[in-house]
Amino acid sequence: MTTPYGWDRAMARTGALDGKFLIGVMTTGIYCLPSCPARPPKAQNVKLYHSEGDAIAAGLRACKRCRPDLYYRGEDSDLQLFKGLTNRIRSTPQSYVDTSALASACGVRPTKLGELFRTHAHMTPAAFLRRERVRKACDLLLEQNDRIVEVGLEVGFESESSFHRQFLAHTRMTPGTWRALKSSSSFFLNLPRAYDATEILKYHARDPRSPCERVNGQRIFKALKLVEGAAVLEISLEGEGAWCRLHPEVPRAARTMQFVHTCALRMLGLCCDVEIMEARMARSEDCASLFAMHPGLRLALVPSGFDALCWAIIGQQINVAFAASLRRELIELGGERVGDMRAHPSPERVADMDISTLTSRRYSRSKAEYVTLAAQAAASGAVDLEALRQESAIVAEKSLRALRGVGRWTAGYQMLRTGFADATPIGDVVLAAALERWCQLKERPSHERVEAMMQRFAPYRALATAHLWVSIRREAA
Repeated sequence: MTTPYGWDRAMARTGALDGKFLIGVMTTGIYCLPSCPARPPKAQNVKLYHSEGDAIAAGLRACKRCRPDLYYRGEDSDLQLFKGLTNRIRSTPQSYVDTSALASACGVRPTKLGELFRTHAHMTPAAFLRRERVRKACDLLLEQNDRIVEVGLEVGFESESSFHRQFLAHTRMTPGTWRALKSSSSFFLNLPRAYDATEILKYHARDPRSPCERVNGQRIFKALKLVEGAAVLEISLEGEGAWCRLHPEVPRAARTMQFVHTCALRMLGLCCDVEIMEARMARSEDCASLFAMHPGLRLALVPSGFDALCWAIIGQQINVAFAASLRRELIELGGERVGDMRAHPSPERVADMDISTLTSRRYSRSKAEYVTLAAQAAASGAVDLEALRQESAIVAEKSLRALRGVGRWTAGYQMLRTGFADATPIGDVVLAAALERWCQLKERPSHERVEAMMQRFAPYRALATAHLWVSIRREAA
């Protein structure tokens, strides 16, 4: 529909006209992008400007909603809005009663807020707010001795029951048992109803000879590098729960146990609400059949961002067995020993490795360079792989792909294994083969078609990828 101003408003809202002209609203003294979501002004109050300089020279100031000043500086206004809002939420989650309060705080409509969080956080605003309230409560419970109910109210929960319910959902522990981490080297996780550990166990047992992780029946062992030195995390799946113990069993700092707890959640695929994802996919004709084949399926995450990135780089364009053998070489060369296991080496240890050392262990020269360059970037702080888990997904992907040797597949795989719910490794051969079979295509889909086909699963493409991988493996078996 053409507006009284002479341009198509529907096209303008898509952003297609941004950069072509600016809208000056003379009654309010601001200038906006054509895509500005604010209520359109009356035609007689509008003046168009060809450049930002012209608008500023006319005495106008930048709109705080569409941020044309950031646009013309080459900055992403949505990204800046997201960063500012999430920083405030993490600092004081109790300041926002609900998503309406979040929308008001950043001056956007609830629909825009939803798009913002789906794009950058891969979750809904409400889920993000609940998660940050629980995180704040976790810190307070370890730092203070206030009554549990007071901690829950302080971080913004409206009642003791809602606090306990959400705390259990996010940590798989009650607030009381969480607080006991301050004086323990073990803890118990309550597993969700219908928890399926089959694929979790298979993932951690993918390399039977790995010095870093192993599986024995229903027990998973993972060597971790901690502040106090390397230790082995044992996770024993027992009916409705999982016992998690550190070996050697010696007193640990509260923050160490908090980190170990996070590692356990990641390894067991407990960092996202699979039930909600499955319920939503069940309502979609395109997606229901895939998710119904493997109910309760969860995606195991890698505790360390550097571990995940090394595996992604090492696994480029080679089979899993060879990738596992190369990873063993890296761990044997630089991993800290703990008993008969070794923790994955730190970025600093790998950064100091000579490329010739790796090439003598069957690494190609390019793969050796990519691994050591990534390690150098992580060791120097040029890229903080742990902080990226909490960053915008767009920023995370750009940061990863800025590393030499990290392309779309590698970045997508690393993000998938570090908790980005809507990440998928475009270019993955098995994923393409699974889509070919599931959709009954006549030929293997191209990278572009795979990307288009995976859109139907947004914003849960990581879990959908896991379902597709499992579907083709079980069919082959």
